[in-house]
Amino acid sequence: MTQLRFMIHTAMTSSSPELLENVYSELGMEVPVCQIDHELRKLWEQDDARANASLINLVVYSEKPNALLENSRIIQNLTREHACRAILVAIDRDEPSPSLRAWITAHCHLAAGHKSVCCEQISFHLTGKVTGRFRNTVFSHLNSDLPLIFWWQGELSEILTERLVSVIDRLIVDSSTWQDPLASLKKIQETAQANPDLILQDLAWTRSLQFRLAIANLFDDPAAQELLPRIERIQMQANRLHRQTALQLLAWLAVQAGWKIHRTFDEITLEKSSGNEIAVDFEELESGPAMQSLILHAQDASVRICQPAGSIYISKEITSGSHHASSLAPIGPEGSADLVALQLARGGKNSLYQKILPGYQLLIGY
Repeated sequence: MTQLRFMIHTAMTSSSPELLENVYSELGMEVPVCQIDHELRKLWEQDDARANASLINLVVYSEKPNALLENSRIIQNLTREHACRAILVAIDRDEPSPSLRAWITAHCHLAAGHKSVCCEQISFHLTGKVTGRFRNTVFSHLNSDLPLIFWWQGELSEILTERLVSVIDRLIVDSSTWQDPLASLKKIQETAQANPDLILQDLAWTRSLQFRLAIANLFDDPAAQELLPRIERIQMQANRLHRQTALQLLAWLAVQAGWKIHRTFDEITLEKSSGNEIAVDFEELESGPAMQSLILHAQDASVRICQPAGSIYISKEITSGSHHASSLAPIGPEGSADLVALQLARGGKNSLYQKILPGYQLLIGY
């Protein structure tokens, strides 16, 4: 992967068209857009041993330089477990002249050691004003019988319209990459008014999965349940690049425990049903895992969930008077590609994320 990134960077910063074309050749065969379906049929006819497998349409959209080649490598790995028609879209918004190029390929994997199961990939590179061309290009090459999962990488833009969202079944984003998460969430909610069945999946939320499971597991212990009403302070540590994961975890904790969230510019507090407040100490660290520790303090008890840097486990611990219990849990993935694979495997309507959104939006509103 490091060598691939070096090749991409060298090609994009070099004035040599030949080097650039050599790198793009990894996307497969370049074809005229009007000939994509015809060339795909020819691709399958060339080898009867191939079986075309698709359960979903997976569109991967990016405005980042070099995205097509990086995402093609991601799709190659994703299709080992998730059969799909993959449509990769990269847009160069700095290039004013309009252009549209397309490539097709198939990612094939052995089945029973002898027959290839393949998934189609169509890659598009667009420049210039692209709103209408993008929508028409993508829509016309979807497999109409399959659900559409749309993975939007990076900041949102005017490309995300009501018309686009109206045909998406599942929208995957990563709020940790947004400069203004509150504004971006509002944009999604506004455009989704035309599609009330849209399922929104945030990779920042998925990063907290193992921490949430660890907390839920600890509170199966009667001692933890007994101390819940007595919690006075919460300490959190998270990588500063994953602030959104920590705030979503805190919103989830408040929802599950029935606490109200109060937020000022420099302070977060939680209010219990009794009216008593819980102080929240949130520390952002420069490195390490996305979530690193969550400690719930009562006067004579504590619940700790920690993932030290470099550890392959999450440690769980409860101390209440003479009672002490500890255990380990596996860490979860943090890279975008692994998180998307996890989302595809889990499916579901993501109703819990929708449940914590009001609290999360309150926390990021300052």
